[in-house]
Amino acid sequence: MKDLGELKYFLGIEFARSKQGILMHQRKYSLELISEFGLAASKPVSTPMDTNIKLTTREFDEHFCQDKLTEDDVLADQGSYQRLISKLLYLTITRPDISYSVQTLSQYLYRPKKSHMEAALQIVKYIKSQPGQGILMSSHNNETITAYCDADWAACSHSRKSVTGYLIKLGESLIS
Repeated sequence: MKDLGELKYFLGIEFARSKQGILMHQRKYSLELISEFGLAASKPVSTPMDTNIKLTTREFDEHFCQDKLTEDDVLADQGSYQRLISKLLYLTITRPDISYSVQTLSQYLYRPKKSHMEAALQIVKYIKSQPGQGILMSSHNNETITAYCDADWAACSHSRKSVTGYLIKLGESLIS
């Protein structure tokens, strides 16, 4: 074995120690993502996804919305959308604030449309507002486990399934 010293950077995750605890963030990864998708000059947005956006599959549009077929075509390069979503999924390790939006967009990996790509790029613009945001693992000695759960009954407009979210904290630190 070899002692490599204090952990600073591992698998794209940066670690910063202080008296408050250890901050895990992916600032470098976030800035590379912003640059890769050509959004360095774009204006940051305050929310990862518009609350009133209605995302649908191409099959849904073909059956119910004949007028939308021409304005919201399937992407010519589906690979770029799939790569963006996979990068955003990796970013959710230290950015739980984008988890719901990324999970929603990951449902459209099969035949993504232009509206899906625009929504994914909005998440990148949201990340641009605070690229160094991360998770603080608190140094305070508190062994209390706290769990929060929320559910939205029949929230999915296609399947009428419920949407559930949860988080678990150990002391002041988010662990799941």
